[in-house]
This record gives sequence, structure tokens and C-alpha cells, in this order.
Amino acid sequence: MSNERRKVQGIIVKGHRVASGMAQNSPYPRGTIEMQTPHFKRLGLDISPFFPGTLNINIRPYQFKVHHPKYTFENLQWNEKSPPETFSFSPCQVIYEDREYTGLVYYPHPETKPDHFQDNSTLEILTPALDSIEYGHLIQLILNPQEIEIFLS
Repeated sequence: MSNERRKVQGIIVKGHRVASGMAQNSPYPRGTIEMQTPHFKRLGLDISPFFPGTLNINIRPYQFKVHHPKYTFENLQWNEKSPPETFSFSPCQVIYEDREYTGLVYYPHPETKPDHFQDNSTLEILTPALDSIEYGHLIQLILNPQEIEIFLS
């Protein structure tokens, strides 16, 4: 990350549970993250140290916009069931229960994503597994404002 940092607080919210493979009736029983990991690694980004699912962090009343992320992989065909997608990643820090963890903002571009959309106030984050995390818990993110813009909605 650059020396510039932006801290924002959010709440852990329930996502679609498709990334982790915990959704009932998911077309991806292993989870999308586990399926995508070898493709990202082949392209130069190893996400295997992170939990194979995303933390969904709602930062309302703020919204976010992705600008110039560190990694972008365009038109990635990661499975046979859907068309290629574009993904971006931005390094971040996560502060939970007074501990800081390295993470990545995981951003499947909505214009290429077939379904399971997030709103503009919910960031998906890859982190190591966090003990005792639950929906409704507060969490802080430290983002690079050159890559992820945070603004009032």
C-alpha cells in the first residue's frame, strides 16, 4: 500500500455465501473462491493464505468505487458454467478485536458478473480466518484511497 491510508468502519453482514460454498443450492458447492484461486495464482496473485470465502463489510452511509486497483484480471474464464468475468483486488488491512490483519478487497466487476451482486456500500474482503467473527460485529478497514475511493452516499 502507499503511505496514504483511509480508515473506514463497517459491520459484518451476511452475503450470498456462494464465495465460501456455504449457500444452499449453489452451483459452486466448493465455493467460488476455492475454484478461482488457481486461476489467480497462475496470473500472479496467490490468495491461498486467505480463508476461501469473503467477509462482507457494509460501510453505510459510505459507498465505494474501485480506481486503479493493484491487480485486475480481465475476462477470466474460471468455470464452465458462466461467461468470463473481470476481477480486481486491492491490498488492505482489517482491524478486528484490536488485531490487524492483511487482506485484499475482492471485487468481481458487476458488469461481467452473472449474479450475486453486492450493493455499493458492501465491500468483499479476503482475510485469514478470523476467530469468533459473527454477523453484526464492527470491523475497521484501512484502504489505499488511490485504489478504493470512499465517499458519502
